[in-house]
Amino acid sequence: MNKILGIFLVSLMMSCGKKQHDLTVKGHIEGLKKGTVYLKKIKDSGLVSVDSLKINGNPNFELHSSLDTPEVYFLFLNKNSKREDAISFFADKGTTEINTTLKNFIFDAKINGSEQQKVWEQYQEMIRKFNGNNLDLIKEKFEAQIAKDTAKLNSLQKQAENILRRKYLFTVNFALNNKDSEVAPYLALTEIYNAKTSLLDTINVSLTEKVKASKYGKELQSFLEVIKSEE
Repeated sequence: MNKILGIFLVSLMMSCGKKQHDLTVKGHIEGLKKGTVYLKKIKDSGLVSVDSLKINGNPNFELHSSLDTPEVYFLFLNKNSKREDAISFFADKGTTEINTTLKNFIFDAKINGSEQQKVWEQYQEMIRKFNGNNLDLIKEKFEAQIAKDTAKLNSLQKQAENILRRKYLFTVNFALNNKDSEVAPYLALTEIYNAKTSLLDTINVSLTEKVKASKYGKELQSFLEVIKSEE
């Protein structure tokens, strides 16, 4: 009995001594032999590093951060890289797993984590279709410019404006349909911040109390207060 009690006490002491983290980001970067992995987030309109790990032979990594409410984080391979060179993901308390390759760091990324990440991926999947259509139009506009086809240029411009309008409306509807997710105010702040105040206000009012109390919920409320005071 005393032996069992002793083992229990040792296990309890070890678990109590181990630091608990709000957010753990772990994974594997195939092909990475040496370098440094950085975990960053946005603070005061700029990117700040919250954790980093030097890789030397072992491509596995584990990073940590404190976290109050769900928030977008970025995984970098270069300290001075731009946001476009990072893997972005929507984190919540717990563990997020990211597996990717050195060759196609962003495009090969497989992310398994928060419920917010799943919602965000649904949005990104549809937006890629809009962006793909827009790229096709850009190519056609270039060819029309070379051919000096004014009529086609005007037609293509109207199509581009229509895609942009549909993209805005899709984002608004997506946010409204996901009012119980922190992704909704985040999209309002980052994707359609220059939309009509009435549309942003509609999203803000629809949010659940939990989401309103989140980081992005509070930021959307503050943003609306500012733009309303300037109207």
